[in-house]
Amino acid sequence: MITIVSGLPRSGTSLMMQMLQAGGLRLQTDNVREADTHNLRGYYEDRRVKALAKENAWLAEADGMALKVVSLLLYNLPSDLEYRVVFMRRNMDEILRSQDKMLADTAPQQAGMDIRPHFERHLQDLAKWLPQQEHIQSMELEYRSVVDAPLDAARSVADFLELQLDLEAMATVVDPSLYRQRQE
Repeated sequence: MITIVSGLPRSGTSLMMQMLQAGGLRLQTDNVREADTHNLRGYYEDRRVKALAKENAWLAEADGMALKVVSLLLYNLPSDLEYRVVFMRRNMDEILRSQDKMLADTAPQQAGMDIRPHFERHLQDLAKWLPQQEHIQSMELEYRSVVDAPLDAARSVADFLELQLDLEAMATVVDPSLYRQRQE
């Protein structure tokens, strides 16, 4: 079984990867994308995920580990493996502000684009598709609830994954000061 941490960009997936690592779960990452001002603790990605549709034999290496897969690429997970997906949700306005701020610094030509309709349509489509996948079990977590009650979130994740994780260590990873673009 492979643990997948997913969600829209800027939804809290890196935080969940940090929590899982602190809890004792090994991560499948390549450590290529370094921490920056937008993700001070790093991104926890494996660049091979971007090419899942073309090359996915390497996924078997992630058995018993956690891997971050942006939600747009979940459709490319091969059905011959079993997955448990921890899907991070976040207020759409917060996501869009965070994404726009990051793009203004990294890809200015893309900043200011109205991606809300695309993201909302994608989430609707995914909500229909995901329950139909026999090889995927999923749970959703709200980013704000993870930040506000990290121990409860850690317990929910451990129960869903059916793993003995260090819940206290998972909870201590959460730093509310890193919750920027907060919608009040």
